[in-house]
Amino acid sequence: MNPIEIRALPAHALLARYEGTGAYTDCHTLAVDGRVPLAAYVEAFYTSPAFKPERWLLGIVLGRRANDGDAAALAAGHAETFSAWRVEARAADQIVLATGRTRSWLMVAPRADGAAPRTTLFFGSAVLPRAKGGLGWTIDALTGFHKLYSRVLLRAAAKRVAARSGT
Repeated sequence: MNPIEIRALPAHALLARYEGTGAYTDCHTLAVDGRVPLAAYVEAFYTSPAFKPERWLLGIVLGRRANDGDAAALAAGHAETFSAWRVEARAADQIVLATGRTRSWLMVAPRADGAAPRTTLFFGSAVLPRAKGGLGWTIDALTGFHKLYSRVLLRAAAKRVAARSGT
């Protein structure tokens, strides 16, 4: 499988509105074979084995349980909430989910690298600054874990997309 790359947010990314505001933002990408619609990526991401422990924990701690059917409804555009998140913005190729000061962003971009179709999967996050300024020491302390976890989530979603498409 291709390597995960860390990139600047594309200018048209729905998450780009948070750049330059004091928020933490990031963008991870991974190219996969085939055409992957946003709905397939969103469902694969939120139903992956890597994400399910977070989903379970949020259900226990916050009382906001979600299952694979809820993820499918979110992916298909039939739901505006999923576990602790609400849809902040959605376009044909991307979605931003919000909870508190955090944002999660998924986007797909078809590529033409030769004869075979490919899609770049994007996953990014934003953490908005506190009202009194700054991100807080907990965000600083967890950044390393977050970067690793983001890569694990993106890779797991890509594997799930590939398994479902047969590539």
